[in-house]
Order: sequence, then structure tokens, then C-alpha cells
Amino acid sequence: MKTTQGRLPSWYFFVRHERASRSGHRLLARRGILLGAGAVGLSLAGPRAALSAPCATDALGVCRTLALDPSGGLKIGLKTYAETLALNDRELVLTFDDGPLGAPTSMVLDVLAAECVKATFFLIGRNAAANPGLVRRMVAEGHTIAHHSWSHPWTFRQRSFEAGKADILKGFRAVDEAAFGEAGAGPRVPFFRYPGFADTPELNAWLAGIDVGIFGCDVWASDWVHMSPEAQFSLVMGRIRQVGRGIALFHDVRPQTAAMLPRFLRGLKAEGWKVVHLVPGGPRPVLIGAGPRWRSQTERIIAGRG
Repeated sequence: MKTTQGRLPSWYFFVRHERASRSGHRLLARRGILLGAGAVGLSLAGPRAALSAPCATDALGVCRTLALDPSGGLKIGLKTYAETLALNDRELVLTFDDGPLGAPTSMVLDVLAAECVKATFFLIGRNAAANPGLVRRMVAEGHTIAHHSWSHPWTFRQRSFEAGKADILKGFRAVDEAAFGEAGAGPRVPFFRYPGFADTPELNAWLAGIDVGIFGCDVWASDWVHMSPEAQFSLVMGRIRQVGRGIALFHDVRPQTAAMLPRFLRGLKAEGWKVVHLVPGGPRPVLIGAGPRWRSQTERIIAGRG
């Protein structure tokens, strides 16, 4: 899916890592995505009833909105960085990368609307430019629109500082023009996530200088790996139970994620999880540090040692 995730090798090391891991290897499904979607009662081409229907009385909803000020720099998410948000037990932030893309993004938005849940979407600039209606829908429905570069290169470490900066700035402009009709000198929402988490010291310093926060994650769905929605549900629920709280990463361009999402949100509700919605503004966020034995998992994977 070159149009949604940049060059094909962009998740190569992550896919290899997941296939090699014990849990990932056990849960990778050999069935097709459409079979899995049918098994959870969803059709990606089905009616978008969630747009007009009110939230269910037992909807998951949002427990609180957390406003973050990234002024001077912010790097969070324990998969990559040594600090993350100081969330309460069983609090989860839902984030989606790489959209928007037609049917799967539309279905993700339908499901979130039905459960009154708000998420943060890290959009690829060229996808936002190609699908401005979906971006405007995200804004209208109260989601946070963040940034994921213009072209999703693999990786920024293989580009010069100037080339990387230009790609990020172009992404900022494309997303803001799609979302708000115009772009300013800086991003309207100062949240950014690197493709493949592959940052560079020079770009980090520049982003900090323009008061843009850098997001990793605390738990990922591994939905770049082809698996059934049922397998993905089991994998993600196991991982969030293990971490206990944090920033979760999904991809709204993946049909398997759209198909899995209703069951996932119901699972969160059943187990007493709460969703926290991130927005820009407010004070500096309260952070918690990793333990003394922490190491960046993404660095090991990017380096091919994962």
C-alpha cells in the first residue's frame, strides 16, 4: 500500500520482529481479512449508520480530555523514549497512523462515533490532501488531527536534515489545509510522530525549537502485520493488560483494524478501561519515567537487532 505507508520497506524490520516474536508468531493468522471482518459482523462497504445514530447508553465514551503543551520539546512513548504520560491505571490514549484512506478510515470513524470515543489521528500529508473530506469529518467529530510527515519516508535517517525538514513542513501544510482550509507558519496541532519511529537528533532539536511534541507509543497493535481481526484483538488486549496504561498505536488504513475495533472498544468497556483524549494546550504534561532497565525497543528493531 505505497500510497498510504510510503515506500514498501517502511515497516520491514517491525514486521520481521513481530514474526519472530513468540506471541506474534503464534497469533499471525493465515486467513484473509474479509473472512475475519465477516466473523465480527462488519462490512467495510456497509452503511454508515453511526453518523446519524446517537451514542449507545452504554457507550465507552471518553473519561477525560488531557491538554498538552509541548513547548520546548516533548518526546513520549516507552517503545522509543524513556518517558511517557502519567496516566492513571487502565487509562488508554487511542492513536491512529497513516490515514486517511477511504473505506477503512470511514469505518474507524463510524465505530468511534458509535462509542462516543475520541482519538488522535497522525495523518500523512499526501493522504490528507487526497481525502480532505475525511480530514474535515475528523475535525467535525472532535478528534485531534496530528502529523506524520508528507510522504512517510523510510527513514528520515536516510535523508539530509533539510530534506527531512521540508517533508515534515509539507505534511504540516497539507494536513492543516485539508482540515482547516488554510495553513499557518506552524502546525495548528503541534503533535508529530515519525514514520517507523526513526527520529534524528537534528530533526528532534528543530521540532523542539518550534514547540512541536514528538509521539511514540506505549503499546502497538502490530496491524502492519497481516492477521485476522480476531487475532489482532487477542494480541492487543493481551498487550494492554500487560502495560496497564498508555498510548496505543493503530493504523486507520488497515481493514483488519477497522473490523477489529468494535469488539476492541467493547472489550475495553467490559474490563473497566477508560479512554483519554489528547488535545493541544494546557500546562506541561506530567510524565513518568521508564525503569532503570529500560531500552528503546524501536531502536533495536530499526537496527535489525530486534
